Amino acid sequence: MDMERHTNSVARTPLNSVVVQRRSKSKSYRQSYRSCLGAASRLCFTPGLTARRLNASRRAPKSRDITEKVNPEQLALLMKTEWQLSYITPLYQFRHTQLRSYSRQLSAFIAAEKQQGLAMEVEGPQSSFRVSFSVVQGMVETDDDAETVLIQIHSKSLFDRQDEPQRSVWRGWLSCINGNPDYLRSLPKDFICLPLFGSSGAEGLTCVVKSWFQQTFDCCFGPLEISNTSLQWLLALWTHCHTESSIQHLKMNWTVPVVPPLQVTYTVNPQDAWELWSSVRKDHQDENEGGEEVKDESIVDIDEVMRFIQALKSHFYRHFRLDLSAGSLNLVSTALGSAKCSGRIKISNSKYMITTLTLLTECALLKMPI
Repeated sequence: MDMERHTNSVARTPLNSVVVQRRSKSKSYRQSYRSCLGAASRLCFTPGLTARRLNASRRAPKSRDITEKVNPEQLALLMKTEWQLSYITPLYQFRHTQLRSYSRQLSAFIAAEKQQGLAMEVEGPQSSFRVSFSVVQGMVETDDDAETVLIQIHSKSLFDRQDEPQRSVWRGWLSCINGNPDYLRSLPKDFICLPLFGSSGAEGLTCVVKSWFQQTFDCCFGPLEISNTSLQWLLALWTHCHTESSIQHLKMNWTVPVVPPLQVTYTVNPQDAWELWSSVRKDHQDENEGGEEVKDESIVDIDEVMRFIQALKSHFYRHFRLDLSAGSLNLVSTALGSAKCSGRIKISNSKYMITTLTLLTECALLKMPI
């Protein structure tokens, strides 16, 4: 779906963004948001409103059928693919109404790069590349969120028959789900924030796409690793979903710092994991009874997450006499999705996609220079 078909949508580009005259590229490049590379920034006086740590509490996930508002075909392109995550700083004068033009511009940029032989590392010789930008309409949660943008690159090999269709060689997306409203509203009117970037495909094409974004929208990219705390949050939130959608398994990979490093795979029966999580939540609620505030059961807080992880570690220690507390969590996996500390994520159930992307958006916003 090209963006021109959705120009009447009220949430494509947030309302605080208006079209302004484009400055010369060299000047805008110097004064852009690329402060993370040491350049002067027009945003150096923007109030630092991004939280500098993850939220200590968040809403418990609930099953949601987002196909009611998101195109199922586009949703399928985002599902069950392992994405490499990056963060991207706010885009200068990015317009959701110009996606067709961006498709042509990026296609031409890739062709120029290919001609110079700079970064075309796609398998086999390719005759041409076709780029498609589209908006994933409905993939937002608040009026401050900019709509998710999907990018697809198709190509045909020189050895393919003329009647063979082009095949997908690369996909990527930019998203902002439940972004920090104070931070988003603090940005100048001609900057759009889509901080979460996912890519899947040839690394050479990923580099070319990032380079085009940097040159066109005066932004910069950086690796988005998933911290130990974020992995523990995902572990707890996904386990919480078990009664609505079976997680089928709860798998963790840990690295214990011995010589040589010890890799530990720890798999827990899904029902046992859920019962442990439920008991942790009940104990926490019982402790709070009699206090001035009654705990909202729809809220999960970091103390519950830490107690759950500690209970899992204690269970492992009782059986194997190995203390995982000294180790680092590298991977969590359930039937709902998987996440790796290296920044690779796969979402396998769309009913909890918003929960996962909300946490990842928060992680990406923590990387924003302020």
